[in-house]
Amino acid sequence: MSQNGIFKAVCPLDCPDQCGLLLQKENGKIIKVEGDPNHPVTQGHICNKVRNMTDRINDEKRLKYPLRRTGRKGEGQFEQITWDEAIQTITARWKSLIQTDGPESILPYSFYGNMGNLSAEGMDRRFFHRIGASQLDRSICSSAGSAGYKYTMGGSFGIDPEDTIHSKLFIFWGINAVSTNMHQVAIAQKARKQNGAKIVVIDVHKNQTGRLADWFIPILPGTDSALALGIMHILFSENLVNEDFLQKYTVGYEELREHVRQYDPDTVSRITGVSPEDIYKLARMYGKTSPSFIRIGNGPQHHDNGGMFVRTVACLPALTGQWLVKGGGAIKGNGGYLSHNELRLQRPDLLKNKNTRVINMNLLGEALLTLDPPVKSLFVYGSNPAVVAPNGNKVREGLAREDLFTVVHDLFLTDTAKYADIILPATSSFENTDFYTSYWHHYIQLQQPVIESYYEAKSNVEVFQLLAEVMGFDEPVFKQSEAEMIAEALDHLKNPYLEGIDFAGLAEHHYLKAKVKPLFPGKLPTQSGKIELYSEKMKEDGHPPFPTYIPLQEDGAFDYSFVPAPNHNFLNSTFSNNQKHTTLEKEPRLHMNVRDAVKEGIEDGAKVRIWNHRGECILKVSIGENVLPGVLVTQGLWADQQGTRQLVNTLTPDRIADMGGGATFFSGRVNVEKV
Repeated sequence: MSQNGIFKAVCPLDCPDQCGLLLQKENGKIIKVEGDPNHPVTQGHICNKVRNMTDRINDEKRLKYPLRRTGRKGEGQFEQITWDEAIQTITARWKSLIQTDGPESILPYSFYGNMGNLSAEGMDRRFFHRIGASQLDRSICSSAGSAGYKYTMGGSFGIDPEDTIHSKLFIFWGINAVSTNMHQVAIAQKARKQNGAKIVVIDVHKNQTGRLADWFIPILPGTDSALALGIMHILFSENLVNEDFLQKYTVGYEELREHVRQYDPDTVSRITGVSPEDIYKLARMYGKTSPSFIRIGNGPQHHDNGGMFVRTVACLPALTGQWLVKGGGAIKGNGGYLSHNELRLQRPDLLKNKNTRVINMNLLGEALLTLDPPVKSLFVYGSNPAVVAPNGNKVREGLAREDLFTVVHDLFLTDTAKYADIILPATSSFENTDFYTSYWHHYIQLQQPVIESYYEAKSNVEVFQLLAEVMGFDEPVFKQSEAEMIAEALDHLKNPYLEGIDFAGLAEHHYLKAKVKPLFPGKLPTQSGKIELYSEKMKEDGHPPFPTYIPLQEDGAFDYSFVPAPNHNFLNSTFSNNQKHTTLEKEPRLHMNVRDAVKEGIEDGAKVRIWNHRGECILKVSIGENVLPGVLVTQGLWADQQGTRQLVNTLTPDRIADMGGGATFFSGRVNVEKV
């Protein structure tokens, strides 16, 4: 491995853009991260998070060696041990638990802190299938919306984002794309400059994306499906629909026409806080502009009714026939185009008991405190549940159980790692071999090691190979190299879009584009093969078969809707413990409408307490018109600092959304007072 030079890489963050990178290396150390100007989509532009990635990769606070807890759980007191001691301790405990409590007493808890497919769903899945551990339903992020979109469109398929350069109207719906999908914003701005495209943003908070819009539409949290239905009402009533497309490519459009009569603009306005005039203006703009494109965000699907919102808004391009127009349509996600052979990668066939219990990751606190038979051991990797999981006080209470044997594999001593019995140091993505599949653009990318492993850090693959060996698992699947695992994952005849893409090609070119064609004319993977405006499958699953507005559940007698949204310089809790990124972000803030501030006697910049039946936070308030009255918004998941009380997921509900087992982070309610 060369000590100096410039090397191609891929951004590992859980972000749709999945940028191509160039890493500058001197004396074996990465000293600069830049965008790869030759990447067809990201074209050399990267965000602040990644531009300052060197501060994270080279941070002196990175974990160097395995550690064993010496103090009380949560105190963060540890001593250095060897890898052999760590692996022997873990496997001895697990062998004992399997004998006394059964394998389901062990629970893995992970997510996509590193989006590499081997790091997130490779040797680890094989290991926990083989051991027979409780299965984790990894549904904390986009599962509700994915389920809703699938009911309408059959899977994670939208238009090619590269084609949106032709769009004349961009609707960013519930997505702060400047911070979370910057290249879609760049394309929109280019289209605005070149062909006069308009940018409309619909959100609960006038964030950076709202501020760059030609038109920002504020909306009350959890009411987005009502607005989409109001648009449908006007499209049908003013003959702004494409009857030919509806007849050829959809199911249920005549019945939908009747169904949406109840969602007249006055009714929808009372629900959403959007004026009838603006509802008419938006519907007419959408119905008369072509090509029009909707970027469906993750925000609204973090509600009790989040799956139904995405199911509903996904119907809009069908009404106007935009799927037939280059640059027209929508994107919720595009992961279906790059789906790999998960059965070969994850090997669920190793799980002998097909009735093994499944635990929803959004219910971690409840699982650790009340499940019977109990969880006796937790293995956490690629996630930081003490900060990111909902109903955080309950989660941390569960993590504090002295009888819970917890192992954490991470780069840093996170809030979760402070509760661990054993900590294992993790490599960064730039120290691994892995492959990456974007859920927005259509490129698969390969990462190969650019730097040596940091001190004694090991990758996900290495850790679970070590554990498998000491557990006595001698199946060949635990001996495979990363290259062999990637080759098997890409061998996926069920996905014709991957034709011609293999490990050798990726090793040569670094990134390759899936062979994607427009969805129409064509057949969708729905029951009917068409866009299902009426869904028999939804009816079978206990949902209304037509798009329907369903109000949020009650969350206690509190005055304000509370939305803990992402910020610009973190990605969930990643970077929240890195000084460069926290300096850029400055401090956590609570955004509040000026009318509410007057009512509560709170001035701008004051410290306020927000609370509900789950807990409390102390934050500095920003007062203005960026949120509607009755709405409070924070940005970012900040690491806990002693005495600060700034863990906002302390306040969030751990109810499960309407579809996909999804989270309901944004459906909580709170009260507020000046400290």
